[in-house]
Amino acid sequence: MLAAMQIGMLLFPHLTQLDLTGPYEVLARLPGARVELVAKTREPVVSEHGLAIVPTKTFEDVRELDLVMVPGGSGQIEAAEDEATLAWLREIAGSAKWITSACTGALLLGCAGLLQGYRAATHWAFMDLLPLVGAIPTHKRVVIDRNRITGGGVTAGIDIALTIAAEVAGREVAELIQLNLEYDPEPPFRAGHPNVARPELVAHARTVATRRHELRRAQLARLTSS
Repeated sequence: MLAAMQIGMLLFPHLTQLDLTGPYEVLARLPGARVELVAKTREPVVSEHGLAIVPTKTFEDVRELDLVMVPGGSGQIEAAEDEATLAWLREIAGSAKWITSACTGALLLGCAGLLQGYRAATHWAFMDLLPLVGAIPTHKRVVIDRNRITGGGVTAGIDIALTIAAEVAGREVAELIQLNLEYDPEPPFRAGHPNVARPELVAHARTVATRRHELRRAQLARLTSS
Protein backbone atom coordinates (compact mmCIF):
# COMPACT_ATOMS: atom_id res chain seq x y z
CA MET A 1 0.00 0.00 0.00
CA LEU A 2 2.70 2.48 0.96
CA ALA A 3 5.19 1.58 -1.75
CA ALA A 4 3.92 4.31 -4.06
CA MET A 5 2.33 6.64 -1.51
CA GLN A 6 2.87 10.26 -2.52
CA ILE A 7 2.57 12.90 0.20
CA GLY A 8 2.69 16.63 -0.46
CA MET A 9 3.12 19.30 2.21
CA LEU A 10 2.21 22.82 1.17
CA LEU A 11 4.69 25.65 1.68
CA PHE A 12 3.78 29.34 1.68
CA PRO A 13 5.53 32.43 3.09
CA HIS A 14 5.19 33.04 6.83
CA LEU A 15 3.85 29.62 7.69
CA THR A 16 4.40 28.32 11.21
CA GLN A 17 7.34 26.01 10.67
CA LEU A 18 6.41 23.51 13.40
CA ASP A 19 3.01 23.04 11.73
CA LEU A 20 5.06 21.65 8.86
CA THR A 21 8.22 20.18 10.37
CA GLY A 22 6.48 18.34 13.21
CA PRO A 23 4.22 16.35 10.87
CA TYR A 24 7.08 16.01 8.37
CA GLU A 25 9.15 14.06 10.90
CA VAL A 26 6.29 11.59 11.27
CA LEU A 27 5.15 11.31 7.66
CA ALA A 28 8.69 11.00 6.28
CA ARG A 29 9.10 7.86 8.40
CA LEU A 30 6.15 6.04 6.85
CA PRO A 31 7.56 2.95 5.10
CA GLY A 32 7.85 3.49 1.37
CA ALA A 33 6.19 6.90 1.35
CA ARG A 34 7.67 9.89 -0.46
CA VAL A 35 7.15 13.36 0.99
CA GLU A 36 7.46 16.45 -1.18
CA LEU A 37 7.50 20.07 0.00
CA VAL A 38 5.38 21.86 -2.57
CA ALA A 39 5.33 25.62 -3.25
CA LYS A 40 4.61 28.03 -6.10
CA THR A 41 8.32 28.25 -6.96
CA ARG A 42 11.52 26.53 -5.88
CA GLU A 43 12.73 29.63 -4.04
CA PRO A 44 13.26 29.12 -0.29
CA VAL A 45 10.13 29.84 1.73
CA VAL A 46 10.70 31.84 4.91
CA SER A 47 8.54 30.95 7.91
CA GLU A 48 6.91 33.54 10.16
CA HIS A 49 9.92 33.52 12.49
CA GLY A 50 12.62 33.42 9.84
CA LEU A 51 13.42 29.76 9.24
CA ALA A 52 13.93 29.19 5.51
CA ILE A 53 12.61 25.96 4.01
CA VAL A 54 13.52 24.79 0.51
CA PRO A 55 10.70 23.36 -1.64
CA THR A 56 11.32 20.10 -3.46
CA LYS A 57 8.51 20.54 -6.01
CA THR A 58 6.34 23.29 -7.47
CA PHE A 59 2.60 23.33 -8.12
CA GLU A 60 3.36 22.64 -11.77
CA ASP A 61 5.33 19.52 -10.83
CA VAL A 62 2.64 17.96 -8.65
CA ARG A 63 -0.79 17.21 -10.08
CA GLU A 64 -1.81 14.19 -8.02
CA LEU A 65 -1.13 13.10 -4.44
CA ASP A 66 -2.32 10.38 -2.12
CA LEU A 67 -2.19 12.77 0.83
CA VAL A 68 -1.88 16.54 1.13
CA MET A 69 -0.98 18.33 4.38
CA VAL A 70 -1.56 22.06 4.85
CA PRO A 71 0.13 23.97 7.69
CA GLY A 72 -1.04 27.24 9.21
CA GLY A 73 0.58 30.43 10.45
CA SER A 74 0.23 34.14 9.85
CA GLY A 75 0.94 33.58 6.16
CA GLN A 76 -2.28 31.60 5.86
CA ILE A 77 -4.09 34.92 5.55
CA GLU A 78 -2.15 35.91 2.44
CA ALA A 79 -2.25 32.37 1.05
CA ALA A 80 -6.04 32.43 1.22
CA GLU A 81 -5.97 35.33 -1.25
CA ASP A 82 -3.66 33.51 -3.67
CA GLU A 83 -5.68 31.92 -6.44
CA ALA A 84 -2.78 29.70 -7.59
CA THR A 85 -2.55 28.16 -4.12
CA LEU A 86 -6.31 27.65 -3.83
CA ALA A 87 -6.53 26.24 -7.35
CA TRP A 88 -3.74 23.76 -6.64
CA LEU A 89 -5.43 22.60 -3.43
CA ARG A 90 -8.73 22.08 -5.25
CA GLU A 91 -7.02 20.15 -8.03
CA ILE A 92 -5.11 17.92 -5.61
CA ALA A 93 -8.23 17.31 -3.52
CA GLY A 94 -9.89 15.81 -6.57
CA SER A 95 -7.65 12.76 -6.44
CA ALA A 96 -6.17 12.71 -2.92
CA LYS A 97 -7.23 9.92 -0.61
CA TRP A 98 -6.51 12.10 2.43
CA ILE A 99 -6.83 15.88 2.83
CA THR A 100 -5.24 17.06 6.05
CA SER A 101 -4.10 20.16 7.90
CA ALA A 102 -2.51 21.44 11.07
CA CYS A 103 -3.48 24.58 12.98
CA THR A 104 -4.98 27.34 10.79
CA GLY A 105 -4.22 25.28 7.72
CA ALA A 106 -7.84 24.22 8.20
CA LEU A 107 -8.95 27.75 7.34
CA LEU A 108 -6.92 27.57 4.12
CA LEU A 109 -8.59 24.28 3.23
CA GLY A 110 -11.89 25.97 3.99
CA CYS A 111 -11.09 28.90 1.70
CA ALA A 112 -10.50 26.37 -1.07
CA GLY A 113 -13.99 24.99 -0.41
CA LEU A 114 -12.70 21.71 0.99
CA LEU A 115 -14.31 21.68 4.44
CA GLN A 116 -17.93 22.42 3.54
CA GLY A 117 -20.06 20.18 5.76
CA TYR A 118 -17.05 18.55 7.44
CA ARG A 119 -16.31 18.44 11.16
CA ALA A 120 -12.98 20.18 11.72
CA ALA A 121 -10.65 21.79 14.22
CA THR A 122 -8.03 24.50 14.13
CA HIS A 123 -6.02 26.56 16.63
CA TRP A 124 -8.16 27.26 19.71
CA ALA A 125 -8.09 31.03 19.13
CA PHE A 126 -9.75 30.66 15.72
CA MET A 127 -12.23 27.83 16.21
CA ASP A 128 -15.16 30.24 15.94
CA LEU A 129 -14.13 31.10 12.37
CA LEU A 130 -14.65 27.59 10.99
CA PRO A 131 -18.38 28.07 10.27
CA LEU A 132 -17.44 30.92 7.93
CA VAL A 133 -15.92 28.31 5.59
CA GLY A 134 -18.77 25.86 6.06
CA ALA A 135 -17.00 23.60 8.57
CA ILE A 136 -18.50 22.24 11.78
CA PRO A 137 -16.25 23.24 14.74
CA THR A 138 -15.27 20.19 16.74
CA HIS A 139 -13.30 20.81 19.89
CA LYS A 140 -10.82 17.94 19.72
CA ARG A 141 -7.06 17.88 19.25
CA VAL A 142 -7.47 15.70 16.15
CA VAL A 143 -10.67 15.42 14.12
CA ILE A 144 -11.32 12.78 11.47
CA ASP A 145 -14.34 13.22 9.21
CA ARG A 146 -14.32 10.89 6.24
CA ASN A 147 -11.05 11.67 4.40
CA ARG A 148 -10.42 14.99 6.16
CA ILE A 149 -8.06 15.07 9.14
CA THR A 150 -7.65 18.41 10.89
CA GLY A 151 -6.57 19.45 14.35
CA GLY A 152 -5.46 22.03 16.85
CA GLY A 153 -2.58 24.45 16.86
CA VAL A 154 1.12 23.95 16.15
CA THR A 155 2.20 21.05 18.39
CA ALA A 156 -1.03 19.23 17.59
CA GLY A 157 0.46 18.69 14.14
CA ILE A 158 2.50 15.80 15.54
CA ASP A 159 -0.65 14.17 16.93
CA ILE A 160 -2.39 14.74 13.61
CA ALA A 161 0.46 13.11 11.71
CA LEU A 162 0.56 10.11 14.04
CA THR A 163 -3.18 9.72 13.53
CA ILE A 164 -2.63 9.87 9.77
CA ALA A 165 0.13 7.26 10.10
CA ALA A 166 -2.23 4.92 11.93
CA GLU A 167 -4.96 5.45 9.33
CA VAL A 168 -2.75 4.76 6.32
CA ALA A 169 -0.26 2.24 7.72
CA GLY A 170 -1.77 0.80 10.87
CA ARG A 171 -1.37 1.42 14.57
CA GLU A 172 1.80 -0.62 14.97
CA VAL A 173 3.65 1.51 12.41
CA ALA A 174 2.37 4.71 14.04
CA GLU A 175 3.40 3.54 17.50
CA LEU A 176 6.87 2.60 16.27
CA ILE A 177 7.30 6.06 14.75
CA GLN A 178 6.16 7.62 18.01
CA LEU A 179 8.63 5.51 19.94
CA ASN A 180 11.53 6.36 17.64
CA LEU A 181 10.72 10.04 17.97
CA GLU A 182 10.49 9.60 21.76
CA TYR A 183 7.27 11.53 21.56
CA ASP A 184 6.23 11.26 25.19
CA PRO A 185 5.12 14.80 26.12
CA GLU A 186 5.66 15.92 29.67
CA PRO A 187 5.38 19.72 29.48
CA PRO A 188 6.78 21.75 32.37
CA PHE A 189 3.53 23.69 32.74
CA ARG A 190 -0.20 23.02 32.48
CA ALA A 191 -0.74 25.96 30.18
CA GLY A 192 -1.08 24.50 26.69
CA HIS A 193 -4.82 25.02 26.17
CA PRO A 194 -7.49 27.41 27.47
CA ASN A 195 -9.12 24.49 29.28
CA VAL A 196 -6.14 24.17 31.61
CA ALA A 197 -4.26 27.49 31.50
CA ARG A 198 -4.78 30.24 34.06
CA PRO A 199 -7.68 32.52 33.05
CA GLU A 200 -5.51 35.63 33.06
CA LEU A 201 -3.02 33.90 30.76
CA VAL A 202 -5.81 32.93 28.36
CA ALA A 203 -7.13 36.49 28.38
CA HIS A 204 -3.69 37.82 27.53
CA ALA A 205 -3.23 35.30 24.70
CA ARG A 206 -6.62 36.19 23.26
CA THR A 207 -5.71 39.89 23.36
CA VAL A 208 -2.48 39.19 21.48
CA ALA A 209 -4.40 37.19 18.88
CA THR A 210 -7.12 39.83 18.45
CA ARG A 211 -5.64 41.58 15.43
CA ARG A 212 -5.04 38.35 13.52
CA HIS A 213 -8.49 37.10 14.49
CA GLU A 214 -10.10 40.29 13.15
CA LEU A 215 -8.13 40.04 9.90
CA ARG A 216 -9.15 36.43 9.39
CA ARG A 217 -12.80 37.07 10.24
CA ALA A 218 -13.06 40.00 7.84
CA GLN A 219 -11.26 38.09 5.10
CA LEU A 220 -13.35 34.95 5.43
CA ALA A 221 -16.59 36.92 5.54
CA ARG A 222 -15.56 38.69 2.34
CA LEU A 223 -14.30 35.60 0.53
CA THR A 224 -17.32 33.48 1.37
CA SER A 225 -19.82 36.17 0.42
CA SER A 226 -18.33 36.79 -3.02
